[in-house]
Amino acid sequence: MSKVEEFEELRPLLFSIAYRILGSVGEAEDAVQETWLRFDGSATQPTSAKAFLSAAVTRISIDVLRSARVRREKYVGPWFPEPLLSDPYQDPARSMELADSVSMAALLLLERLSPLERAVFVLREVFGFGFDEVAAAVGRSEAACRQLLVRARRHMEAGRPRFEAVRQEREELASRFFDALREGDVAGLQELLAADVSMVGDSGGKAPQLARAIIGAANAARLLASVFRRLARIDVTFEPHELNGQPGAIFRDRDGKVLYTLALDVLDGQIQTIRSVINPDKLRHVGPVADAWAIDREVRQARRPTE
Repeated sequence: MSKVEEFEELRPLLFSIAYRILGSVGEAEDAVQETWLRFDGSATQPTSAKAFLSAAVTRISIDVLRSARVRREKYVGPWFPEPLLSDPYQDPARSMELADSVSMAALLLLERLSPLERAVFVLREVFGFGFDEVAAAVGRSEAACRQLLVRARRHMEAGRPRFEAVRQEREELASRFFDALREGDVAGLQELLAADVSMVGDSGGKAPQLARAIIGAANAARLLASVFRRLARIDVTFEPHELNGQPGAIFRDRDGKVLYTLALDVLDGQIQTIRSVINPDKLRHVGPVADAWAIDREVRQARRPTE
């Protein structure tokens, strides 16, 4: 195969590695493009294109993550990964690891790791690379990589939920949730939420956002029903859509532009966390982005005096 053909065949894997290390679609795409430039500019043909490209995209992603960490320290409000509509890399032998590792909850756990720990964990635990390949990718000895993996596993296991929902259960519960949301059924929503459910939004200071996290089933159910009722008055709609391998939805204005995404964490038969991303910078890969400030003003103007 030509270099272009080899690269295009491996592009899904490269993006999937970069996204899990960076938590950003745009930065992952940039890392993949930079990897191509290095591959194309290499004077020699590597013995293994997969090994060369995987190592290159990993090292590029580590460098980007180190600088991104500095920016995230100054981020306004909660920081969430950019929503991923679908993972381009498919491997039936590792489908469970791939789906779990791309969830919002898992990506937020990965934020606890150092860049090197994160890269080692992603390559070894998610994609099943051998320690020799991991060591070559991150520029450390195999022994050092084993130690990095031990620390990474410890951090990840400490934050994982004890009970995880099966896919069918998640989908059925999410379907009931979105039906209740459309109908403004507060009692129906509350029934599906864990008693201590949290609802959190990521606006980055660039869009209207709740002043604080909403905690508790009754509070969340009332707010969800109230907010969507107001949005529906100005023709905001939503379409259920899998986000980061989990149930979610994309909300759009009357022109079909993306207003925000909403993702559900389903565990032990209930919705435990509701995360919304409304920062326009994190939604541009989903489609044309709505003016959230203009919609907020329109909602306020359309609000009934008795509400």
